[in-house]
Amino acid sequence: MNDYLKKQIDELETKIAEVKKLLEDPSMAELAQEELKKLEEEKSTLENTINHKPQSSNHDGSAVILEIRAAAGGEEAGLFAADLYRMYTKYASSQKWQVEELDRNEGGIGNIKTVVVKIGGRNIYDKLKYESGVHRVQRVPETEASGRIHTSTATVAVLPEVATADFSINPKDLEFEAFRSGGHGGQNVNKVSTAVRIKHIPSGITVKAQTERSQAQNREIAMQILRAKLYQMEEGKRQAEVGNLRAAQVGAGDRSEKIRTYNFPQDRVTDHRINKSWHDLQGVIDGNLSKIIWALQASGDSI
Repeated sequence: MNDYLKKQIDELETKIAEVKKLLEDPSMAELAQEELKKLEEEKSTLENTINHKPQSSNHDGSAVILEIRAAAGGEEAGLFAADLYRMYTKYASSQKWQVEELDRNEGGIGNIKTVVVKIGGRNIYDKLKYESGVHRVQRVPETEASGRIHTSTATVAVLPEVATADFSINPKDLEFEAFRSGGHGGQNVNKVSTAVRIKHIPSGITVKAQTERSQAQNREIAMQILRAKLYQMEEGKRQAEVGNLRAAQVGAGDRSEKIRTYNFPQDRVTDHRINKSWHDLQGVIDGNLSKIIWALQASGDSI
């Protein structure tokens, strides 16, 4: 992508040089000045993009918000989401990062519909930014008597934590709702409405938090998640405007959309973006992600 942007910058510099010559003509000077300003602003934007890490312009790498959602595949997708959660938390532990669960929605024993965590430590975003996307699992569920292999998916989003000062949200754009925290099976854990749900009306994005006993604490957690999601969305728009070839979107979770496949029968993990496979799948699920992350970091802009 950098070569593409550098070529655009070279073309702009040629245009800028041509427009500067027109400044010497009194009849063209005013129009030339306006055109020159426009071209120089465009060039500045492209130069910033080359030096800009995806979705991290105001991010120092000290914390991320990780969201895992079960997608296609019913209960098996929820079990796979739980496997991914365990994988990332064990990897975080090996890196001596701090993990704080912000929200969880369970679908049954060992089955996670959605989980959101905050991970704090050094160089987190640089290591986890390529994990965003659709992860696919192929395996025989324990409940499958015939031994047929099932394919299920879960989505992962890695969002840099964004400080309030770095990204402001208009309070008028928010719709706030308090409700009682729910436990497994929909049981009401609290008798008071401490859980919160916040909807950003312009974008339609809705977030919730219910892990804390205080409504104020849950509201702040929900706002952290919302800021991160809106920041990611704005970054995607900004990159698209300057010619980014791949907006960083998680995807809808369709089985055909995938960045990585975990094939249990063949004991193999394959990352489709770099067309590379590794064995010892159980080791990967147990948090041994370093070899995959190193390979993705080495590929960089080609992903």
